[in-house]
Amino acid sequence: MKTIKYCCRNEKFGSKQIYKALKEEHPEIKQKKKDCLGNCKHCKKECIAMLGKKELLCAASPDQLYAQLKQIIAESRAESVTA
Repeated sequence: MKTIKYCCRNEKFGSKQIYKALKEEHPEIKQKKKDCLGNCKHCKKECIAMLGKKELLCAASPDQLYAQLKQIIAESRAESVTA
């Protein structure tokens, strides 16, 4: 599983809640808070997180972004079990 990065400036959209929830549920997953992810165009408008170095996830609400991340985590786990 790649590192999940959050922009500190995006916390007003709810990314802080996602960070805390995933940290509790999946402490083995690497998560980082960065001052800026360099995606201000999206960051100003919606909840974002970056997977690895290039994959940007965007959602209209924190719940939607959380659901996307949970899906990716589940798929990642399924792949590692079958590999």
